[in-house]
Amino acid sequence: MILTPARPRISLPNKFTPRPYQIPTLAALDSGKLRSINFWPRRAGKDLTFCHYTAKKSFERVGMYVHLLPTAKQAKKVVWDAIDNEGRRVLDWAFPKELRESTNESEMKIKFINGSLWQLAGADYFDALVGSNPVGLVMSEASLTDPMAWNYLRPILAGNGGWAAFITTARGYNWTHRMLMHARKDEANWHHSFLTCDDTQHMSPETLAQERAEMPDEMFRQEYYNDFSAANVGAILGKYLEQAEREGRMVPTIERELHARIIISSDIGYRDKAAFWWWQVRRGGFELIDYDEGSGMDAEEWIDRLRSKTRANTIYLPHDARVKTFQSRHSVVSQFLQANIADEVRVNPVSKKMDSINAARTVIKHCRFDSTRCSDGLDALRSWAFKYSEENRSFGAEPDHNWASHGSDAFAEGAKVLQLEIAPPPPPPKPEEPTAPLYPFGNLDSLWSQHAKHTARRTRV
Repeated sequence: MILTPARPRISLPNKFTPRPYQIPTLAALDSGKLRSINFWPRRAGKDLTFCHYTAKKSFERVGMYVHLLPTAKQAKKVVWDAIDNEGRRVLDWAFPKELRESTNESEMKIKFINGSLWQLAGADYFDALVGSNPVGLVMSEASLTDPMAWNYLRPILAGNGGWAAFITTARGYNWTHRMLMHARKDEANWHHSFLTCDDTQHMSPETLAQERAEMPDEMFRQEYYNDFSAANVGAILGKYLEQAEREGRMVPTIERELHARIIISSDIGYRDKAAFWWWQVRRGGFELIDYDEGSGMDAEEWIDRLRSKTRANTIYLPHDARVKTFQSRHSVVSQFLQANIADEVRVNPVSKKMDSINAARTVIKHCRFDSTRCSDGLDALRSWAFKYSEENRSFGAEPDHNWASHGSDAFAEGAKVLQLEIAPPPPPPKPEEPTAPLYPFGNLDSLWSQHAKHTARRTRV
């Protein structure tokens, strides 16, 4: 028999007591469920609760634990530098220094004394985590996060038996709404929690009334009541996509027509995401039959990927494709031309952002979407929104630059070209000729005739 020394007990200065509405979620994860999605209202203690929970789990199983927010900048502001209402640094409360071996401020990483690691990161650099083998994942503000981050990390957790928790507020009928619908059907493996401020009662009626008075109504319903139908607040194309849903222009499959013209519109980048839409031009409108996106690939890799899909008559590249991008010595235009993956390659001219937005709003009313192949692109279009200023409590004139920008900009690049093909509205009908004379004397010819007769009589007299 090999005797191992008993682990010394550590007396922690801080004690965390979950709120009543938080307990079912933590209990479900402790019971063995590996997936949990939680729609909780604003200021319901989402990040703080799961930082404490992760601290506990990191001492139950040695491994790496990741806390992910939409961007690294947001992660630093919301969690790493956060101060609670009592003036304490959130991290020092959730991860007491007695549990830490080291703290890396530049990488936002903590190593615990038992060997576990906790990493705070942004989903805008999620690909850097692919080789890290996390056994626990918290996706905070998941509705605002690039869904590709989950697609990259999901296989890792499936392979090592790790758990994942999603904490967010509603942002329309996007990928997290679909996840909630799935969780409700698969309660054997998933836990789900959907709460409003009436359920949590974590804010006083007076504070809520003040928030309602100072916020746009749609945003208030999103933030405090998780109202999915309020998704169009600040959204650039939200109401047009809802209209497409109502009119049956979102269909599971759209077949490629043999003789239909195909164009590809794009937004390109290497570190930033590249995105491509396939448009099928039909009489009276357009069909979006495919979508693809990805980051970290050079032009040659994209050429091979595009060659494996439907060949296009024309590929439209954004104006900056003339310069060196995709980490290459040659411009994207020259590489795409030499690759012969389309009949022609064109570069869109520079345009104002508002002109691109107006083109997208004009063209989308004439579009049908393959909701299966274009699901990632549709998520981007639904999440494309103007930047909101907490300080001014209003939306600005520029879109927020985030994961949704690239797919949306690629759509707008195509819309700028195709708006010229939309048939103008028919001219208004000509007014009918009046049935009664406009004047008592009839018309001008009749008036001159009467004048001539009157003049002749006066002359004879």
